[in-house]
Amino acid sequence: MQTMLAMTDVSKQILLGNQDFFPIKPADYGKFMVLSLGTGSAKVEEKFDAAACSKWGILGWLYNKGATPLIDSFSQASADLVDIQASVLFQALRCEKRYLRIQDDELKGDTSSVDVSTPENLNRLVEVGKALLKRSVCRVNVETGKTVPDDNRGTNEEELISFARMLSQERKARLQKKGVTVPQ
Repeated sequence: MQTMLAMTDVSKQILLGNQDFFPIKPADYGKFMVLSLGTGSAKVEEKFDAAACSKWGILGWLYNKGATPLIDSFSQASADLVDIQASVLFQALRCEKRYLRIQDDELKGDTSSVDVSTPENLNRLVEVGKALLKRSVCRVNVETGKTVPDDNRGTNEEELISFARMLSQERKARLQKKGVTVPQ
């Protein structure tokens, strides 16, 4: 969250042209790089309806039928806001390829729980991860806030390789600026 706040503030100053606050050139917009790997989240299921929720007291919002509706709502909202904000920021800076978010939002049952570490569930999570690598990269639609496939990019696996390449090149460039000999 702190990284997002810092990036947003610096970007705002850059976009406003406030060179006194932060002396960075518009050509430096693409220097941000963010790789965001989610731990997965449960498929958005309609577990509760408005009529049922309207009858809950404080305890019902804190714990209801094995779920924690209030905490789940805040957690999901926070994660969604960070993803939307980062995606919009990188799109505005025209450097979408320097932001990669990989997350499975359709986990069901035990695979969506952080508390189930049985060998069977861990094996399912490995399979989920492998399948996620084969999926198309997604981005946030700035109009709707929903995640959609990005037709200008490949699979998550291809983009991870590309991202690793960019990180490696950036590291080598920084070391060379310091005078450190870097093997090719």
